[in-house]
Amino acid sequence: MHVVVTGATGLVGSALVPLLRRDGHAVTRLSRTASGPDVARWDPAAGVLDTAALAAADAVVHLAGRSIGALRWTAGVKREIRQSRMAGTRLLAETMAGLDSGPRVLVSSSGVHYYGERGDELLTEASRPGKGFLAGVCQDWEAAAEPARAAGLRVVHVRTGVVQAQDGGALRAQSRLFKLGLGGRLGSGRQWLSWVSLDDLVGIMRHAVVDEGVEGPLNATAPNPVTNAEFTATLARVLGRPALAHVPRFAPRLVLGELADELLFTSIRALPEATSASGYTFRAPELEAALRRLLHRPTGSG
Repeated sequence: MHVVVTGATGLVGSALVPLLRRDGHAVTRLSRTASGPDVARWDPAAGVLDTAALAAADAVVHLAGRSIGALRWTAGVKREIRQSRMAGTRLLAETMAGLDSGPRVLVSSSGVHYYGERGDELLTEASRPGKGFLAGVCQDWEAAAEPARAAGLRVVHVRTGVVQAQDGGALRAQSRLFKLGLGGRLGSGRQWLSWVSLDDLVGIMRHAVVDEGVEGPLNATAPNPVTNAEFTATLARVLGRPALAHVPRFAPRLVLGELADELLFTSIRALPEATSASGYTFRAPELEAALRRLLHRPTGSG
């Protein structure tokens, strides 16, 4: 197959593109700034997309979007987060819908924040959408793909949990704190964390590309979510370090505002029901084994 990928240089794209190529697929990266024989031009904000490159492909994987972390959410930042997802998805979906030939599937990233704050409720792909800023962003993000779906194309929304990766994401920063003895639970620690290993995330995306029976939302979350307290205890055990610190809820709020509530304290207990039913088998279903592999800590070591 020939696969077009947006966001190819990010954490997920940097793992997905080599995986697709190892499988024998050709990959074209869509980029605003990069150049090269495997790169085509696009600029969602300006409505620019290399239609010829898209028409030559069999599938599109859409990962691009402004980061939701690192900055306090001002009104302007929130607007950019929403628009960066909607504009790119809509441009791809509308262009694909208007082609006489070309990609027959759009695999578009989304997030488990689609479900919003839900406490201890078990959530599957069939669960109703939630409330909150990120919930609204995810819902608009998925709705932006409607032109492709209406044109009869296969559309898959990969609702991603908190990605556990060796070389990026939250785990790298967290493991540094824990190694210094500064790790600990956030708030009550009772909030649920729907996590996924990077290997499983890109595996689910590859599965969605090549399996013609896969359609609609897929939760890219391990089948065993944990609470923040359980995650804290597990990471401490894997690193052989104490986890005595307790971060009260007000402290991150003072620094990060709304971002802290949505990213650190929202409780989302998502299960990959449709993902597993579609035939995908998780490589890393259990947190401790996943962390030990990612952090190169064999069983029994600290």
